Amino acid sequence: MGKYFGTDGFRGEANVTLTTDQAYKVGRYLGSYFAKQKKNGGRARVVIGKDTRVSSYTFEYAIAAGISSSGTDVYMMHVTTTPSVAYITRTDHFDCGVIISASHNPFYDNGIKLINNSGEKMDGEVVTGIEDYLDGKIGELPFATGEKMGHIVDYISGRNRYIGYLISLGMYSFREKSVALDCANGAAWSIAKSVFEALGAKTQVINAEPNGLNINKDAGSTHIEGLQKYVVEHGCDIGFAYDGDADRCLCVDEKGRVLTGDHILLLYAKYMKSRGKFVTNTVVTTVMSNLGLYKALDAEGIGYVKTQVGDKYVYDYMKEHKNKLGGEQSGHIIFSKYATTGDGILTSLKVMEVLLARNVPASKLFDELTLYPQTIVNIPAADKSVLEDGRVAEVIEDAENALGSEGRILVRGSGTEPLIRVMVEAKTEDDCKEWAETVARIIRTAIAAKGE
Repeated sequence: MGKYFGTDGFRGEANVTLTTDQAYKVGRYLGSYFAKQKKNGGRARVVIGKDTRVSSYTFEYAIAAGISSSGTDVYMMHVTTTPSVAYITRTDHFDCGVIISASHNPFYDNGIKLINNSGEKMDGEVVTGIEDYLDGKIGELPFATGEKMGHIVDYISGRNRYIGYLISLGMYSFREKSVALDCANGAAWSIAKSVFEALGAKTQVINAEPNGLNINKDAGSTHIEGLQKYVVEHGCDIGFAYDGDADRCLCVDEKGRVLTGDHILLLYAKYMKSRGKFVTNTVVTTVMSNLGLYKALDAEGIGYVKTQVGDKYVYDYMKEHKNKLGGEQSGHIIFSKYATTGDGILTSLKVMEVLLARNVPASKLFDELTLYPQTIVNIPAADKSVLEDGRVAEVIEDAENALGSEGRILVRGSGTEPLIRVMVEAKTEDDCKEWAETVARIIRTAIAAKGE
C-alpha cells in the first residue's frame, strides 16, 4: 500500500484526509499521464462514476476539471456502481475509469478508486506517480490550451448499457418470485430495481431514497437487520442487500437469516461442479472466510486457496490461475467469466439462477453450511505498527495454542480504515468472545503505551 492509496483506492474523511484539492490533483495527473500516451493526435478518454454521498459531487467536478484541463476527455456516468464503471471502462475502451466512493463507509468518508483499461484495479506505476505528484516530488504539470483542452461529456448511456448487460445474464424468468432489495441509499438505487423488474420479479425496494447523507446509514449489507425484518414481514422469497457502491452483496432467506459471502461461494461452487463447469475445482477466498466454509468444501471435494483480505488480491490470484469463482465473506464475490470486480447486483442474479434451477426455498440452498461462531473486535489505531509489539505477538500465540485445530485467530490492520481488527473463530461463542477481548485488551494497552 502507498501513502495515500490503500487496497481499495485513496480513502479518507471528505475534506479532512481526502480533500477537494487532492482530488483535483489526482485528475491533473491522470489527464496529463494518459494524454502523453496518445500518439498521432489521438485523444485520451477517462470515464467517471460516483455514489450518492454529498461530497461525491464536489470530488466528481474537481477530478473532471483536473483531467480535462490536462488535455484528456472526460465522460460522466454520474451516480452508478463501481462494477458498472469497470465494465464500461473495459468494453468501451477507455484509458482509465474513476469511481468516487467510500463503499460501505459512512457518508462523511469518501474515496477515489482507479480502474485500468482492462477493467481492473489501476497499475502501480500510475498510482506511484499520483502519490509523487501529491507530495510535490514532480514539477507542476502543463495545462492544455486551445483545442487541446479536454471535453466533458455526459455518458449516462454507459450506465444504461451496463443495465442491459446484467439483464442479458438472466437465464430464467423471475416472474413467480418476490424479491426485496436494500439499496443502502447508494449507487444501486439507480440500477438494481430496473434489472429485477426487467427479469419479471415482484420487486420491493427499501433504502432507495438517497439524500447525500444517508448512504449506508442503518441500511445495506453492513446493517442488514432492516432487510431481515422486511423479508419476513412481507413474505418475500429472498432479499439482497448491497453496499454504497454495490460491489458487494449479502442475502436474506425467506426465514430472515443472513446469508454471507461464504454461503454464496459454497452455493455457487457446488452448482458449477454439478454442471461440470468448475474446471479448476478451486474457490479463491481470503483469510477472513469462516472455518465452516473450508470444512464444507472439503466434504464436497472442492479445493480452495486463501489470499490477503481485499478483492484486489482475490482477483489477482484468479486471473493468474484462471479461476472462475472467488470472493470474501463480506459479500465481494467475483465471477471472472462475467466481471473483473466484485459486483453485488451480478451476485444476486447468480444466486437467483441457482434458486430457480434447483426450485427450492432460499433457506434450503444454505442449510449445508454450518458457520463457526465468530467474533470481530475493531480497535481504533492510526499507527498499526503496534502489531509488532512483543506482548501482542505473545498473546496471539497463546490464543492460537488454546484454539487448536477447531478454531483460529486473525489479527490485521485494516487496509481501508484506521483500525486493527481482531477476529476469532471457535466452537463456542464464549471462547470467541473471551479470546477476542483478551487479545484486544493487550493491543489497546500497547497503543496507550505508544501515546496514541
